[in-house]
Amino acid sequence: MEITLDKQSANQASVKIKLNEADYQPQVDAKVKDYARKASIKGFRPGKAPISMVQKLYGTSVLVDEINDILTKSLNEFIKAQDFKILGDPLPLIEEAEQIDWKSQKDFEFKYKIGFVEDIKISLDKKIHATAYTVEMDDKVVQDAIENMSRQYGKMTNPEISQENDFLYGDLKAVDGSFEKTLSLPLSKIDSKSLGDFIGVQKGAVIEFEPAKAIKEELSSTLDITEEEVEQITGKFTFAVQNINRTENAELNQELFDKVFGPDVVDSETAFREKIKSVLFDNYNKETKVFNDEKIKEALVASTSVELPDTFLKEWLLKANEGKVTEEQVEEEFPIYAKQLTWSLISNQIAKDNEIKAEHEDVIEKTKEMIRQQFSASGLGAQMEDSMDMFVNNYLQGNEGQNYMQLMTSVQNDKVLDFAREKIDLTEEVVSIDKFKELLEN
Repeated sequence: MEITLDKQSANQASVKIKLNEADYQPQVDAKVKDYARKASIKGFRPGKAPISMVQKLYGTSVLVDEINDILTKSLNEFIKAQDFKILGDPLPLIEEAEQIDWKSQKDFEFKYKIGFVEDIKISLDKKIHATAYTVEMDDKVVQDAIENMSRQYGKMTNPEISQENDFLYGDLKAVDGSFEKTLSLPLSKIDSKSLGDFIGVQKGAVIEFEPAKAIKEELSSTLDITEEEVEQITGKFTFAVQNINRTENAELNQELFDKVFGPDVVDSETAFREKIKSVLFDNYNKETKVFNDEKIKEALVASTSVELPDTFLKEWLLKANEGKVTEEQVEEEFPIYAKQLTWSLISNQIAKDNEIKAEHEDVIEKTKEMIRQQFSASGLGAQMEDSMDMFVNNYLQGNEGQNYMQLMTSVQNDKVLDFAREKIDLTEEVVSIDKFKELLEN
């Protein structure tokens, strides 16, 4: 057997494997003899058919199987021995393989395309800059949250005369008769120039307006209509008011406190306000951590030279997902895939260089944290703590072990980012929630 590597560029190469008869024939002969001992062929007692007949019936398929086994093992061992990182899987040159004459050929040659990256050199130092943001929790944000909760848990009333932020329920009709539908119209979505026509009206009132101009947000979601119906909302319409719906804010009392946080968790308006502030702070902390982590990743990627074999990877992705994605879809999604792959390579290299490892105990703790958050969102956190070990085991054993491996990778990434924070130039900056939202949008 002869295996050779031909590097065609900085990140793509071909592997050629040559086999002669001595490389595979002993295994083929042994397998054919084993078939002969077990084969049940018409006209012969089991195991008594002539070797020549067994060879004629099964020889070619045995040859193909044995050569494929030899190729798989040899290629894997060869790749493991290289000092570069293979990406994806080797791609066989199908056209050349299809020309093989399995019945008469004795010597074989197989070629594979591979994509790889050489050793990645990373310098974690103060030349790498990133910003870590913390959100400032001001009183206005807390007050807005309290008002939202008061509205959310408020009661519905049907007043006689409409006010700003009411919902008018009635019949929307095109003046030319081409469209008619009964729906709920939120006055909070009406443009300020048109809002006056909808305030101070009673049941039975008929208002003429142009929805496409008066409604300041997307018509489909505002009126709860289909995109096909949106296309018909042009020109002048009338709205006949059948009812007025208003949500009266809930009072800041024990009933509201218990509805929001559970019985007797808070017992005063001051405690309610502090609890909301704490919850908001925790939620924004989670968001800022995710955002800050991404910015650190971007800084590390930008400072590290990683040249991916784009052409090879696109071909491999298309073949690995054959029938599931098109060439156009691979092309469109490739930048996202390449970004994730680049970070994975850098993260693994930092972990290797600095002996950073994800331990089993770390995976268990991260899984518990994830499950607690899920149960907390459903309000069942406290009741489920006694069964935590069962939930952890069920999750980590699920998806044929992939859940465990994904959590292991996540834990290692967390440790790598924590390590990088200590090495790079990380600027701390406190921003308002509005500023943070701008950062997220950009």
